This record gives sequence, C-alpha cells and structure tokens, in this order.
Amino acid sequence: MYSKRNYGIMPGTFGGFLGDVLHTSFNHLNEEISSFSAPVNIQETSTSYELQLVAPGLKKEDLKLNLDRNIMHISFEQKDQKDANKEQPESKWLRSEYRMRSFKRSFTLNEKIDVTKIAAKYADGILHVTMPKKEVTEPTAQEISVN
Repeated sequence: MYSKRNYGIMPGTFGGFLGDVLHTSFNHLNEEISSFSAPVNIQETSTSYELQLVAPGLKKEDLKLNLDRNIMHISFEQKDQKDANKEQPESKWLRSEYRMRSFKRSFTLNEKIDVTKIAAKYADGILHVTMPKKEVTEPTAQEISVN
C-alpha cells in the first residue's frame, strides 16, 4: 500500500492521487525556492587538477571565470526565455518546461596551483578547467664552510 516517491514514502491513498498531488506541489515549490548549482567533477593528476563543470546549452561567451586572490569563481547568468520573447510580441509560449538558470560556483585554490597558467575550454556542454601544479623544487643539500 505504500509507494516510494522521490526520497520519501507516501501512502497509496486514492490510487496514488494524494501522493501525486503532494509530490507535484512540493517539487514545484522546491524548484522555485532552490537555486541551481552546476555539478562538478575534480580530478588530480600528477601535473594538474582538472575541473569539469556540467553546463549544457550555454555559449562559451556567457561563462565567466574570475580569480580573486586564491578563490576561483565560475558563473553564468541567463535572462529568462519568456523575457526574450517580449522582443517578439507576435509570438507566445504554448509550453515552457525548462529554463536556463543562473549559477555561481566558487573554489578555493591551494598554494600548489600555478594560478598564472590556469586554462579553460568549453566543449559539448562541459567546461574544462586545467589548473597546473607548481613545479616542486627539491631542497638541495649543501655544505657550509665555517671560517
């Protein structure tokens, strides 16, 4: 008599009607309140840190990367499609199920990263950021003569 619904258990009352009503209403409310956060993967290699940020459907010109001291900010701001449609008054939306959302992600960079050599490219809906590691210089041993 119970069906699992999106992280919770709702009684199957009225053939699932109650669950569908609550599930739909709360999810819609949650979508409006929550902000979008683009998912990332970060991988360490022997020579760099590689960050991939998933952001499909964007133009690379609309992505902004800034470095402020040791914090890297990645952001995107999109005006609503409905606002863009106001420029064409003869057209109207019949159905609009998705919209682009603005986001901003910030990452604290450690002292091992050579910030002067950070590079980024956007391809196939993924922003790739390469953060090369600084070259590690091994301390050299030397003998000091006493005078």
